[in-house]
Amino acid sequence: MGQQLQQWRSAGGEQLWLSALIDTMEEVSGSERRSQPCDRSVVTAVCAQLSRPAAPYAHQGSGFSLRH
Repeated sequence: MGQQLQQWRSAGGEQLWLSALIDTMEEVSGSERRSQPCDRSVVTAVCAQLSRPAAPYAHQGSGFSLRH
């Protein structure tokens, strides 16, 4: 698992992740997706999550380490 984490943090891993994120955002931003209703509880949960302060380790990854 530690090896996967290192691979993820490599330039290639970040590029793949970013590419997948962009593809997903393009897919869900299509008009056929926007016309689908969204459950009110999902909207409420997302709003609550977005209103929270940023995680303290957001710029450094996680405070958790597999090396302990």
